[in-house]
Amino acid sequence: MTKRELRHIYRQKRTAIDPREKLKLDDLLLIQLQQFYFPDVRVLFTYWPMAGSSEPNTHLFNAYLRHSIPMLNIAFPRANFDSRDMQAILIKEDSVYKTSDYGITEPSAGEVVDPAAIDLVFVPLLICDKEGNRVGYGKGFYDKFLMHCREDVIKIGFSYFEPVEKIDDSNAFDVPLNYCVTPQHLYEF
Repeated sequence: MTKRELRHIYRQKRTAIDPREKLKLDDLLLIQLQQFYFPDVRVLFTYWPMAGSSEPNTHLFNAYLRHSIPMLNIAFPRANFDSRDMQAILIKEDSVYKTSDYGITEPSAGEVVDPAAIDLVFVPLLICDKEGNRVGYGKGFYDKFLMHCREDVIKIGFSYFEPVEKIDDSNAFDVPLNYCVTPQHLYEF
């Protein structure tokens, strides 16, 4: 199937998850994440789950890593829809956030983090395939951003669903994941 077809199917599947079931699935994702050991991670680039899109609760995952990695720096994206790019903004305890017209909650201000300084990225997705290619929201922000990160940056996606066999229209500009975490499995690509 194509990205467009998969995007349509998995948006519907994700929004159809009962809220109580979603809480359980988020807990299972966290348990799977706890199987990782990140001895060299100092900077995490993560994202705020979009309201109404039933994204996995990355706040749980961020809090776990903040607790388990002393001195972890966390950055969130700030997107520019005119230029179709984004920056990593370092957050602090007193960071102020705003929700854009696109429904994306971002830091209002903060220090810009060089993509080359990022060690771990939580990459949003709707579904991925068994090669680590993912279906995102179709704007290409993350693929473009990840091209500026180090080759050894760890890219993890969280999905309530097991990977599909193949995304038919993946291309050379797509940056694959290193891992996909599902409620039942960890996939390494």
